[in-house]
Amino acid sequence: MKRRNFLKGLATTSLLPFLTPTINAEESLQSYNSKKVLSGNEFFLDIDYLPVNITGESAVATAINSQLSGPVLVWQEGETVTIHVTNHMKKTTSIHWHGIVLPNAMDGVPGLTYNGIAPGETFIYQFKVQQYGTFWYHSHSGFQEQSGLYGAIVIKPKDKEPFEYDREYVLQLSDWSDEKPETIYKKLKQKSDYYNFSERTVGNFIDEVKQNGLSTAISDRKMWNEMRMSDRDISDVTGYTYTYLMSGIPPSKQFKALFKKGEKIRLRFINSSAMTFFDIRIPGLKMKVVAADGNYVQPVDVDEFRMGVAETYDVIVEPEDDVTYAIFAQSIDRSGYALGALTQDISKDAKAPQMDPKPILTHVDMGMAMDMDMSKGHKMKCGAGMMMPKKPTKIDHKYPITELPRKEGVGVDMVSRSPQYRLDDPGVGLRDNGRKVLTYADLKNLYSTEHYRKPDREIIFHLTGNMERYIWSINGITYANAKPIIFHYGECVRITFINDTMMNHPMHLHGMWSDLETGDENHLVRKHTVIVQPGAKISYWVNVDAMGRWAYHCHMLYHMVGMFREVKVI
Repeated sequence: MKRRNFLKGLATTSLLPFLTPTINAEESLQSYNSKKVLSGNEFFLDIDYLPVNITGESAVATAINSQLSGPVLVWQEGETVTIHVTNHMKKTTSIHWHGIVLPNAMDGVPGLTYNGIAPGETFIYQFKVQQYGTFWYHSHSGFQEQSGLYGAIVIKPKDKEPFEYDREYVLQLSDWSDEKPETIYKKLKQKSDYYNFSERTVGNFIDEVKQNGLSTAISDRKMWNEMRMSDRDISDVTGYTYTYLMSGIPPSKQFKALFKKGEKIRLRFINSSAMTFFDIRIPGLKMKVVAADGNYVQPVDVDEFRMGVAETYDVIVEPEDDVTYAIFAQSIDRSGYALGALTQDISKDAKAPQMDPKPILTHVDMGMAMDMDMSKGHKMKCGAGMMMPKKPTKIDHKYPITELPRKEGVGVDMVSRSPQYRLDDPGVGLRDNGRKVLTYADLKNLYSTEHYRKPDREIIFHLTGNMERYIWSINGITYANAKPIIFHYGECVRITFINDTMMNHPMHLHGMWSDLETGDENHLVRKHTVIVQPGAKISYWVNVDAMGRWAYHCHMLYHMVGMFREVKVI
């Protein structure tokens, strides 16, 4: 039997390699909803169209090895992997290994690191695995990621992990639409709020008058109207067209994760969506966060955490006997959710909790501190009766600043007047909800970063856009009109983002780590994707240790068209 066919057969018949063998093969595959896992040093991935029926209507996905989501790839730290990717479609494709440290030629970005994989061709990726943890892979061609071209990566460490668990599952979140991605983007360009059914109404205005008085309600409406913005613009694309999936499974069918009495369960969460932030909780269970973007962090117990597009978190839970728990991931705009069940009985479904109220943006989210003294850490009124974070974080450093060109015009409809470091702010829709919500301020590297090289210089990027025209850019310049950003090999650069828009932006730098400042320079958090909140700023260090041309972009798929840069390391 050819090795290629052997591996395919192995994936469909064996136990998941990262589950303890306490249940039989049939139960394992059922509990994982028949999602296949491939392990070893050599892999064969076939990309093709796949007929699917997720919503009750027939549609076509872009799939890997005829499955949605693609197979979980299990690697071993220190080994060299070889991955044969064959394109059976009629258009060029690609695979990018998100967050993986590798040679530039293996990064998988058409136009920067290679030409892509043409129809009928096979490209062979080969590189040494230099890390461990939870990662993922996806297409970097057009909008193929939206139509299903993504999968998970689990990298086993050489050394013993600093925590104990008995069983583990990959929970890969995504947003599926029967509409073609090109159709979604066209609609957004024609009418940016096409998918938003939460805009203010006359009824809302009457409620605001009752709550805050006529003068305040009129003033508040006037402010938003003059800015040509809406405090209800939370997500560009919503549950109106999206069905939210957990490892390819819709809420109606439920992803199932089995456990036995007394077990500790590790859940590897991956946000592989195109445009959706998820707020995740398991009602009735505390979650111990042990890793962020594949890297160990000092354990922190939480009730809930927000995942930006492309982020990963590992958590450990200790379920009690005879309880079926809902693994609940509601979209940030509360237009829908992904749902799984953590249970001892595969025949039992979990009951979804009620979704939280729809979020409303405030002056703080717009980067307008107004006359409020943010340094005192008081709870203060902001916008329509909302509250500010309790303890605004201050991070002040002075490094030589490299100025980049900035353009203002029709492509920029807002500038943050008073952007703040809001690392301890869980974000719109999660503030003061009665649950312990993870924030970036809670994250500390498990290992000391005291001896990390300090930055040689700082580059400030403004994340800009015009929501009405649906134009996204950096420093007011879209990718089509931008020059490459120059990094010098061996230097350390401090990146500071200032978000001049009303949307969250998960920023991802290829090829190099981003060491996030959370208030403790001795325990900088190592991430590959960092959320920049609306009207806020955030900073991290980049050790420039990889030569070549690298992509740097917002990971919201329909923002990426303009909010993208080439980084050239020389």
